[in-house]
Amino acid sequence: MGKYFKLKENQTTVQTELVAGTTTFMTMAYIIFVNPAILSAAGVPFEQVFMATVISAIVGTLIMALFANYPIAIAPGMGLNAYFTSVVLANDLSYQIVFGTVFLAGILFLLISFTNLREMIIYAIPGPLKYGITSGIGLFIAFLGLKMSGIIGPNEANLIGLGNLSDPVTLLSVTGLLITLILLARNVKGALFLGMLITGVIGYFTGQLEITKVASLPPMPVFFDLDIAGVFSHGLYAVVFAFLLVTMFDTTGTLIGVAEQGGFMKDGKLPRAKSAFLADASATTIGAMFGSSPSTAYVESTSGVAAGGRTGLTSLVVAVLFGLSIFFTPIIQAISNLPAITAPVLIIVGCFMMSGLANIKWKEFDEAFPAFAIILIMPLTSSISTGIAVGFILYPFIKFMSGKGKEVHWLIYLFGLLFFIQMIFFPMF
Repeated sequence: MGKYFKLKENQTTVQTELVAGTTTFMTMAYIIFVNPAILSAAGVPFEQVFMATVISAIVGTLIMALFANYPIAIAPGMGLNAYFTSVVLANDLSYQIVFGTVFLAGILFLLISFTNLREMIIYAIPGPLKYGITSGIGLFIAFLGLKMSGIIGPNEANLIGLGNLSDPVTLLSVTGLLITLILLARNVKGALFLGMLITGVIGYFTGQLEITKVASLPPMPVFFDLDIAGVFSHGLYAVVFAFLLVTMFDTTGTLIGVAEQGGFMKDGKLPRAKSAFLADASATTIGAMFGSSPSTAYVESTSGVAAGGRTGLTSLVVAVLFGLSIFFTPIIQAISNLPAITAPVLIIVGCFMMSGLANIKWKEFDEAFPAFAIILIMPLTSSISTGIAVGFILYPFIKFMSGKGKEVHWLIYLFGLLFFIQMIFFPMF
């Protein structure tokens, strides 16, 4: 196992990878329940989506583990599932037709992944956008952790303000955050995971973590009857394009962010990029066949990288835990329902991801402002893809207006235009 995943070359151990994989899984396990809850609003059977979510996560994450050898997990993406439901409800369509759009987007995604296009995109993305994406994702997940925990909340004067720190969940979140910070300050191995474990134990003894049942039998997965003909008869080409474009850039952006944090990028390039790209594309296609919205690389993978994960063994652990989760849904649901356990990890990892800001030339406006816009937009819109879109639009525009248009790769111009059209005429969220 050590030789296959090249643990020595990546300066990691089996124990570290096990802890990292468990940490990643714990921070993203919520999708097992949130995804079915969102898609069931469109009429899709809850149990069907539950199994489809697990299947797509296992397929994508296994490909990432065994072929790309990266500690990056794949699962159905948040935001895309909400868009799926909105398309069904707003257009009075059957969910079988909309699953047809997801399947077609997945097929196109697979074809693109076999080409050099996505690799070209990564190589073409300039430094300010890469660092802006990484840092923006960091603020996004830290903001998510703060909201989940109740440390911040709605405020009439400023939209967001300090939450009620006397609330039991918020108080436990703050306690968990302080415990994890102490462990990190003392350089304790597996500090993030240990922090989650200790917080969970405290939650159990204070009555906030209620575990009434540990295991249950899973439902049987079935293939969906996709209505691909309905996609063409209803002219849902814009929906297919929207799924394709957002999934591609959401995943590409997350891959860049996690790869930068883990030090996987080599001279601006991502080794084994095609294998990594095949992971999310395959998960999207297979997920549609079983009844799930598009899959993407998960930003929560950064928690596993922060815990020391450096190889595909981390992803293999995540895939195995997803497989086991179908038998232990009651306890996983209990943990997922207590945000105090996972929120501190997201807040701390958000800090880790800000280091790239030191590489941005802040005194050069045409370099600084696009990165600043990405960092600002991602957390405020709660959308990684929107932040990426704004960066791709502003960077070539400002460079061109500064008389430095020739410094910009033609792909950045092309996708800047496509994102501009998509945001104006085909907004997703």
